[in-house]
Amino acid sequence: MKKTLHTNRRLVGWMGFLPMALLGAWMMTACSLDENPKDQIEEEQLYDTPQNLFRHTVATLYSFIGGSSDGQGLQGTCRGVYDLQTFGSDEALLPTRGVDWYDGGIWQALYKHSWQPGHEVINNSWLYLYKVIVMCNKSLQTILDHSSILSERETIEYYMEAKALRAIYYWYLLDLFGNVPIVLYTDVPMNKVMPSKRSEVFEFVRFELEDCLMWLPDRRSVENTEYYGRATQAVIAFLLAKLYLNAEVYTNDDWTQQPRRSGKDMVFTIDGVKMNAWEACIYYCDKLKGMGYRLEEEYKNNFTIDNDKSKENIWTIPMDRVLFFNQQQNMFRSYHWRHAAAYGFDGENGTSASLTTLRTNRFGEKDEDNRFAFNYWPGLVLNLKGVVVKDKEGEALYYHPWDVSIDLTGKPHMETAGARMRKYEVDPDAAQGGKVMDNDIVLFRYADALLMWAEAKVRNGEDGQAEFDMVRKRAKMPSIPATLDNIYNERLIELAWEGWRRNDMIRFDRYRSEYTGPDAVDESDHHTIVFPIPSGVMDANVNLVQNPGY
Repeated sequence: MKKTLHTNRRLVGWMGFLPMALLGAWMMTACSLDENPKDQIEEEQLYDTPQNLFRHTVATLYSFIGGSSDGQGLQGTCRGVYDLQTFGSDEALLPTRGVDWYDGGIWQALYKHSWQPGHEVINNSWLYLYKVIVMCNKSLQTILDHSSILSERETIEYYMEAKALRAIYYWYLLDLFGNVPIVLYTDVPMNKVMPSKRSEVFEFVRFELEDCLMWLPDRRSVENTEYYGRATQAVIAFLLAKLYLNAEVYTNDDWTQQPRRSGKDMVFTIDGVKMNAWEACIYYCDKLKGMGYRLEEEYKNNFTIDNDKSKENIWTIPMDRVLFFNQQQNMFRSYHWRHAAAYGFDGENGTSASLTTLRTNRFGEKDEDNRFAFNYWPGLVLNLKGVVVKDKEGEALYYHPWDVSIDLTGKPHMETAGARMRKYEVDPDAAQGGKVMDNDIVLFRYADALLMWAEAKVRNGEDGQAEFDMVRKRAKMPSIPATLDNIYNERLIELAWEGWRRNDMIRFDRYRSEYTGPDAVDESDHHTIVFPIPSGVMDANVNLVQNPGY
């Protein structure tokens, strides 16, 4: 344990920090961190037993994975991390529909890639991610301060689980913002604040995840046990595979000026074996297979009301309309008002599939992908009993997928353009207007690992056909060659609405907006592959350097 802590302390010296005063200011603008403030309870009661110490240091961190208000949680809420990953890609959009969904232009900016440092969703995401990191740092220090009541193994396991969660949040910062300060302690002086290069953040996340892996429980995180929703070995193995698959992107410190290094030429030592980035990705995907993960027989089984029984899902946000307050607003935002009302829910008539998504799925063609009808609502809308839903004029409600565009104001199908989100089974007993349902929100699953496996093999000059075919076969789709182009398209289809499209587009060097209007952003320098550091953060800390292009 001392060796690990010493290594972390050395990382402090060369990576820099973010001032706690600034983080505190950020946290004041975010939602409350604890509905039961700790100052209302005697501290010795909070940490008087190993169980209470775990509850108030490690377990409490999991309450932030999901959320119930704007900008909070990794998925499920509005105006946060998931929106950057999804609406900042070519997968989906939130069209302006007359007076609805303009919101100061924030959704159009995401679609056009014309965001600026003051963008609300970018600001919310930064605040949220650092808020949880601050909580992780506090928990880590508290575990050390009260380690006298723990066994040596308990100390290590508690510490490593909190550290793994912190590394997960730094992965999101690495992916979204590139150059970010690394905050490891709660007593950081202002004059220590310096930006870290993206490659340094990559190395930090890599080290932290690999350091934690063996100390985490080798149990399934999706099952309703004491490990439900937790960062287990499989969760970390999945993220390490993702980290190495994107190593070319994450180690490029000058993405607007120089080409990436080849992942085939990068050398890493893992468990005493030297391997390149693609081999490292394969290594961790194979670990998941060895842990017993496999594809469900039916694609839909991963998104049902009782999807905690899935053998494919690796990490989810636990949902329960009685026990938890986490929300799933993605379908709520997508349904037409009358469509939602037919389920007894509310709706916001917004999110729609993009034209790229329609074309990739071969929508309307004889060879349309079998998953399209499960993932999207095109055409005639029916209620749960198969009865046609009527619009406000009393006519059958019908979605028009091909008529979607960034601004539908005044157009014939202003209210009904766009195929809508359908991915999760409808929970007829969902609460709060349909936002609190029992379907757990899927973050990581084994189908993604198989596609990463296939891609890494192909990039490494190997044959990825077997892994690619497994995903295609489960979807009852014919085998096609496991080329990078086909894998890229398969990921959009298989992982629809799961928040991976932006990450994929960047890795495949295809990140650009669908928008081609006269005010289209020039993305030839690749500056949009990361978001800008929020303007308020830049104003408060003169040592930080804005990402290039902003």
